Amino acid sequence: MQERSSVHDLAERLRRELDRYSPGGKLPSSRALVERFRVSPVTVSRALAQLAAEGLVVTRPGAGAFRARPRAEAAAVGDTSWQEVALSADSAAELVPRSVDASGVLVTLAAPASGVIEFNGGYLHPSLQPERAMAAALSRAGRRPGAWGRPPVEGLPELREWFARSIGGAVTAAEVLVTSGGQSALTTALRALAPPGAPVLVESPTYPGMLAIARAAGLRPVPVPVDADGVRPALLADAFRATGARVFVCQPLFQNPTGGVLAPERRGEVLRIAREAGAFVVEDDFVRRLVHEDAGPLPRPLAADDPDGVVVHVGSLTKATSPSFRVSALAGHGPVLERLRAIQVVDTFFVPRPLQEAALELVGSPAWPRHLRAISAELKTRRDTMTAALRLGLPELSLPHIPSGGYHLWLRLPDGTEESALAAAALRAGVAITPGRPYFSAEPPAGHVRLSFAAVAGTGEIAEGVRRLRAACDEVLHGPAG
Repeated sequence: MQERSSVHDLAERLRRELDRYSPGGKLPSSRALVERFRVSPVTVSRALAQLAAEGLVVTRPGAGAFRARPRAEAAAVGDTSWQEVALSADSAAELVPRSVDASGVLVTLAAPASGVIEFNGGYLHPSLQPERAMAAALSRAGRRPGAWGRPPVEGLPELREWFARSIGGAVTAAEVLVTSGGQSALTTALRALAPPGAPVLVESPTYPGMLAIARAAGLRPVPVPVDADGVRPALLADAFRATGARVFVCQPLFQNPTGGVLAPERRGEVLRIAREAGAFVVEDDFVRRLVHEDAGPLPRPLAADDPDGVVVHVGSLTKATSPSFRVSALAGHGPVLERLRAIQVVDTFFVPRPLQEAALELVGSPAWPRHLRAISAELKTRRDTMTAALRLGLPELSLPHIPSGGYHLWLRLPDGTEESALAAAALRAGVAITPGRPYFSAEPPAGHVRLSFAAVAGTGEIAEGVRRLRAACDEVLHGPAG
């Protein structure tokens, strides 16, 4: 966050000084900028790149940076109002309008302003990411023979084999497709398994990005309530009977947002209920590698105990590495695999080979198990720190379940609390939180917030973030002091 702020500040200072130079005039050298502003060469390079992207400067290798010449007069602004009619006419003929609401996803992707504590993040803080190991893996991958050639559309055989072993059971490499991140894999799965207008059963609450995928595909998300032991089988069976749905999407391990784990006695029940309904279970196994140190043995993926091809499995490396390390697996057993493969090829062709080669280098290196052990210990420490701080400083917020994996806590607000008001007050206090409403496909039973402990710099920021959240709660729950 500090580096990003320094780049922004330097770019702004250079932007204000551009009028000192005539068009085509040379700016000071990078070395001079480093000495004058006391920043790193990387900060100078990124700030100049930002100004170049804005068309304000031109950089010439070996010569330096120059003020850009004025652009030609901008073309006249057209009239795009006709699109409102065209887009509305398209949706009028659809059984379920394919509306795309990305707000629930963007809240975890948007970078907060400088100084704001990031309790809304969906990825590991840079200090927790295996940056050196990833850089070394990418460097080695780039030197592999054929690394820049076209890979098999299904993915590199060795990487498919690694993912198959990770899933376990009877899953083979031939049943795995390498995809570009979990979001892409979920999109492929839903498009393959359900036609536009069809119902799709989802956990309630659930991941907003999955709800956005479903709605963008013209599907009707139907909520099935969960508790700390996962989806409730009796309600799942009722939902299948009532809707005729042929797809159920679930996160059996460290569910987002509740953190719950599907209980052992429910695992077989879920598969049996789906099989009797002639339906698929899309298993989003997104944070298996973010287990906490005190979790104990993990249950196997549902796909490992599924000989009948009920489960379509999604697993990813992204959460345990970096948001830009978008390598995941999509696995299916039986004829469904060919449909999954066809849709993925049409949508994306294949995952870039250098990234697949880098993934192989990373997971095969001694640094990989060391990294997983390190984040397992650190995430437990952060979870415990946030839990203790909330119980001491914000006892009004109910924490019904403390997860043993993942990167966030799910809290229920006092009755009558407006999530949007609390989120706005928290941002004014300098902490970004995630409101609970986007996690529900229908009316939520109460107000909630999700707080991430993985995207912050450390336990000190967690303590300070809870203190700021305390001030926001005082404002919203009790009114301003005075």
